[in-house]
Formats: sequence, C-alpha cells, structure tokens
Amino acid sequence: MDKVITEIEKLREEIRYHNHRYYSLDDPEISDAEYDRLFKRLLDLEQRHPELATPESPTKMVGARPQETFSEVKHRLPMLSLGNSFSDQDIRDFDTRIKRFLGDDSPVDYTVEPKIDGLAVELVYENGSLTVASTRGDGFTGENVTRNIKTILTIPLTLTQKKNTLPPPDLLEVRGEVYMELEAFEKLNQERVKRDLPPFANPRNAAAGSLRQLDPKITARRPLNMFCYGIGTISELSSDTHHELMTLLQQWGLRVNRPYIRICNTLTEVIDYCRHLEEIRAQFFFEIDGAVIKVNRLDLQARLGQKSRSPRWSMAFKFKPTQETTTIIRIDVQVGRTGALTPVAHLKPVELGGVVVRRATLHNQEEIDKKDIREGDLVIVQRAGDVIPEIVKAIKSKRTGKEKRFAMPSQCPVCGSGVVKREGEVVVRCPNPNCPAQVKGSFKHFVSKGAMNIDGLGDKIIAQLIRKRLIEEEADLYRLSFDNLITLDKIKERSANNLLKAIENSKKTTLAKFIYALGIRHVGEYVAAILADHFGDIELLGKATEEELIAIEGIGPQIVESITAYFEDRHNRDHINRLIQVGIELEAPSPPPTSPAAGKTFVITGTLSSMKRSEAKEVITRNGGRMASYVGGNTDYLIAGESPGSKLRKAKDSGVSILSEDEFLKLLGKDHE
Repeated sequence: MDKVITEIEKLREEIRYHNHRYYSLDDPEISDAEYDRLFKRLLDLEQRHPELATPESPTKMVGARPQETFSEVKHRLPMLSLGNSFSDQDIRDFDTRIKRFLGDDSPVDYTVEPKIDGLAVELVYENGSLTVASTRGDGFTGENVTRNIKTILTIPLTLTQKKNTLPPPDLLEVRGEVYMELEAFEKLNQERVKRDLPPFANPRNAAAGSLRQLDPKITARRPLNMFCYGIGTISELSSDTHHELMTLLQQWGLRVNRPYIRICNTLTEVIDYCRHLEEIRAQFFFEIDGAVIKVNRLDLQARLGQKSRSPRWSMAFKFKPTQETTTIIRIDVQVGRTGALTPVAHLKPVELGGVVVRRATLHNQEEIDKKDIREGDLVIVQRAGDVIPEIVKAIKSKRTGKEKRFAMPSQCPVCGSGVVKREGEVVVRCPNPNCPAQVKGSFKHFVSKGAMNIDGLGDKIIAQLIRKRLIEEEADLYRLSFDNLITLDKIKERSANNLLKAIENSKKTTLAKFIYALGIRHVGEYVAAILADHFGDIELLGKATEEELIAIEGIGPQIVESITAYFEDRHNRDHINRLIQVGIELEAPSPPPTSPAAGKTFVITGTLSSMKRSEAKEVITRNGGRMASYVGGNTDYLIAGESPGSKLRKAKDSGVSILSEDEFLKLLGKDHE
C-alpha cells in the first residue's frame, strides 16, 4: 500500500505541475497524449483504492487557477471538463452508464461534433449585448478577457435576430472554443522564430497565449476565431435538443460548426461518425483532437447532471495523438535532389496518428540553433496529416548535461564534396551534381505522381537500378527491358511487365507535368502550369529571356533566376533533347477557357456543402482559374462557405470580391455542369 500511496502522490504532483504549464503558462512540457496517460493512471489507482481519493486530487479538479494578472469572473454554472474515451468499447460503456442512470434501455439520440483544440471561454450576453467574457479557469472562476475577446471580429458584440426566428433571450451565457487556424499558426511561429522568441507548441497554446495578452492590441493582431458548442445560464430556453439549440445560436449571429454536428440515432452511428471525423481530421483548417459525444435531448441532460469535474451526458472521444514526447537518439544529415543538406533527428520510436515515427526533420542549422535542439534531448514531436514529422520544442528542464550540440558538416556525407552556402540562404548544399544522393532524388522526383507518374517505380527499385548501373539519367528509364527488370530483387514477371507498361504510358504527358519533372529549383506544380500555359512549348520556354519571364504574373525574381540558370546549362538542354528522343510526347496545352474563372485566383474559406475543397480546386483549374491558400494582392475571389475563418475578414479589408457557394457555382455556369 505504501508504494500505491507514493505513486498516487507523485502522479498528483506531476499532473498539477503540467496543469500549471498548460493552462496558466500556455507552455506545455509534455504532449497531450502523455498527459492523458498520467491522468488515466491516477484515475485507475483512485478507483481501485477509493479510500485514497481526496477532493483536492487533479481528477476532481478542472483546469487551473486564474492568473493574478487578470480580474476574476465567477461562472454562474461551472464550466466542466469532459471525460475521455479512447476506444469503441469506451463509447459503448458510456452509453451503458447513460441508460443505467436513466433506468431505461431505450436507444438514446446523441450528437457528435469535432472537438476543437482551443481555449474554452464563456461569453455573457445581456439584452443582446456582450458584457463579459472569461476563460474556463478552474471551472468555477475564470479570467476576465472581455477587452481581448472584443478584438475577435467573428464574435458579435450584439446578437441579431433573423426574420421569422426567435429573439435572443435577455440573458445568454454561451460557451465555445477560441482557436487559431493552422495556416495562421504556422505564420505566427515563423515570425516568433525570426524574432528569437520560442515557438508555440501547438495552435491551442498559440490561441491561449494570444487571448491572454495584457495589451488587447496584441490580441487584435492575432488571427483568432471562435466556435460555440453550448450554453451556461439562459433566461428563456426555447429548444428541446442540443442540435436545435446550436441552430438558434447560429441564427443569433454566433459561429457554430453546424456542417459537422451530426445527430446519431444508434450507437453504431456514433462510433462510425467518430471514426469518420478521425479519418478526415487533416482536411480541417483548424486543429481537432477528438469528437464530442452529447445526449441530444436537453431534458435528459438535466436529469443526468454532472460529476465532480465532468457532465454525465457528454464525453470526448480522443483521436490518435499527432504530438508525442520522445528522445532524440542522434542527429545525422540527408542529401536531397537539389543537393540540400537536411539534418534529421533519429528518435526513440513513438506512435503518432497510428504510425510509428522514428525520424523527424530539423530543417537546417539555423532552425536547430533557434530552437536549441540537441542530441539526447527530450522533445515534443508532431505529425499532422501527411506532414513529415518535426520537432516542436526541446524540454530543456529535463536536460542532464550529457546532451550534445549539433553542427552541420563541412563536407557532403555522401560524396565528400565541400559544401557551400549561398548568400541569403539558410540551406547548406552539396555542389556536386553527380552526387549519388542527388541522382537518386532526381529520379524519385521525375517518376512522382505530379511529374511523369510512373506507378510502381519506388525508392528500392530506383536504388537497385542505379546500383546495377542500368540507369544514369532519366532517359535511361525508357530504354529498360524486361531482361533488365527481371534481374532485380523481388521483381517477378508480372511486376516487370506492369512496370514496363507504366513507363511506356508515361511517355504521353502534358507540358506542365514535364516541366515539373525536370526538377528546376523553385518550380513546383503551380509554377510549371503557369509556364506551360504561357509558352505552350518547351523550346520557347528554354529561349525565354529574364524580361519575358519576370513579366509573367506569379513568376518572381528567384524563380526567373532558377529557370534561366537551368536552360543556360548545356547539359540540361541536352538532357531534355534525350528525353524527347526516347519518345516522350508533350500534349499541346488546351486553348484558354472562356469561363469567367479563366485567369482568376480563388481562395476558399469555410466548408462547402456541394463539394470537397479538392473538387472545387479541380473545377476552378478546369475552367482556367488558379487556387491559392491565402488572401493576397493577386486574389480575385474569396469563396465563403459555412463557418468562414479569418480569411473572410482579410478579404473584406483588402476589397477582394466575396462569393457565396451559390454565387461561385453561378459564376462557373454551364462549365460546372
């Protein structure tokens, strides 16, 4: 029993420490997943030994005490936390508990919605006007952030009433999550690193740190948003269900993530939708770390009530983590197709998003120095969507003194050539074009989906072909025979024939894909498409002057320098000729579309109801338009779907034309059909 008591006390102390760093300092030292494991272990021990449970335990508390720098706001109703679940069985157990408490085995209707990883806040509207805004704090008392909340343009200062709808109540306490979009988060961290400030660990901490500024002017410069997910006290309740209540909030001018709130009539539907949200989490423009399951009927919510720190009628289903804590075993260097030397951290294996991660990029020496990352460090590593894992921060408080600083080598680790660093660049490069690493990287790029799209020609096969000297340049791929391929490891007759067919099929391609396949520095798929549309012929592109190139919209000086340098090199021109000689046929570009979208640049914000973003992009490009990820000087149209983000505000400020989804489809006319 002494060991159990010791472990419980140690866990409580550790959790309190991490609560303070997370809720009060917005500077966590461990990942959410590791925190969840500590919390679950303490919860399990207290459940097995109820005589050791105390009211002061973190399992009975919510959040952390408000900072003294803000005045306090007492919540009329406690802002509770949610219990967590991690498996389908946990969801079934939740449903069983609900029915047992209600004394009824009848099916329960639930709502399921994305769990936004932000900062919980409460907004108090009296007679339709925003009077007080506060953070969750310890659940009973929060921090007064009214002045800062009022700088968030998507939060209404006054509630509205749409025609033929109910008026707002005299008193409404609405609760929600203040968050920062992923793109804005990345830009903010880049700016902080440039100013030698520590980057935020994740969008949640960035949002929390931005909202809790003492100077509202700083908050106003941070692109924050808010989604409402529920209420506290309300003077007149006119809804029977949570779903109806969310509809009312939206009618009163509050932002609700309605496109993704789903009513589920069976437990199977609940589980399926939770899994669906996890599958599409990378498609959201904000961070979600789970799904929230709620009993839909408000009268049942009232009957179920609450436990010490969480409501009985709601639960969070946590997704597989995208951040974890692990250790850097060593740091070495990889050489890419352009000769860039990239430091890579080899990690103690850790599971992220269902994938075991063993390596993470460290980008460059400057990044390593600014983040002060060392071999042997305990670090937070993240992997969001399909992004290559990267180190977020080192946990410096855990250093033992044995950690080693890293310095980039003076010679290429593959071919031994002396490395170079061009003026104005942070990247160190190997100048040897025949470096084996660059050769292999060039082949990988050439056969990739966005380039020549040779299906089945993966890394291992390319490595074997190079090692056996069957290929030295890309044109050699089109000279390979069945006898060549059948000699490779794990290549059977069928695989060899399929690969030969894929190589042959790749000969017919577009000029844009061919330009991209050449691997010209700074020329990605988007720029390659612009060049193909403008010149329509590879020879004309090769003869273009700097003046001609710089005059093209979307082509900057850096790209111009890369293109002219590439075509001035005789070896590159000969390389293109050899590719044409082995049978590559470039399709003539289609005539410019007559659609109103032709030549226009579009940006999308919010959720579209009739199509996915990828489908919208395809429609736009098919009609001669271009897609961009952010609102800039060249943006012609912003398409605003449901629950638009900060891009809408920027578009309004910049005078960009704003289209609803219906207006966008009308603009395309018959071409969309």
